[in-house]
Amino acid sequence: MSYLEIAFLALGLAADSLVVCICLGVGVKKSKIKLSLMAGLLFSVAQIAFLSIGYYAAILFAQHIKNFAYIIAFVILLFLGAKMLLASFKTSSTQTPPVPKTLNMWVTAVATSVDALAVGVAFAFLQVKILPAILLIGFITFLLSVLGVKVGAFFGLKFKTKAELIGGIVLILIGVKILLEFLGVL
Repeated sequence: MSYLEIAFLALGLAADSLVVCICLGVGVKKSKIKLSLMAGLLFSVAQIAFLSIGYYAAILFAQHIKNFAYIIAFVILLFLGAKMLLASFKTSSTQTPPVPKTLNMWVTAVATSVDALAVGVAFAFLQVKILPAILLIGFITFLLSVLGVKVGAFFGLKFKTKAELIGGIVLILIGVKILLEFLGVL
């Protein structure tokens, strides 16, 4: 998997964080740098942690399921992408959420990073170099989370569904590419 593919995957993974941070930003009357940086830090650390846990757990069991690695990666990415696509079509309340506390932000960061656990598993099967991958994904998540708070403070909930839609499409396309490589089409 190339760094460009990992960057696109990072955009898909970070789409949940972006959406949540947009919602966090909606609760702020004006964009505060402290909230933006805190959100970026919490969401990127959670992504990195779950990617790492998934990766190293998969290494422990890789010998038992290595013949199915590409199919497992495809199914995981297809599932996550479809979940995001479906979420993009759901209507949500337009109420302004309250300004978050750090504990609430941690819980939200963990909840949006569970998908990264599955991607970490896929990385192990695909033999992706984990350190550069998690650093790139963490960096992109940080940037999008900071941007999300600022966008949320400025525009509100207008872009929520578009971010989920794009993130879902990206994850599905990467999954299809992995499957096509496994089948020898690419």
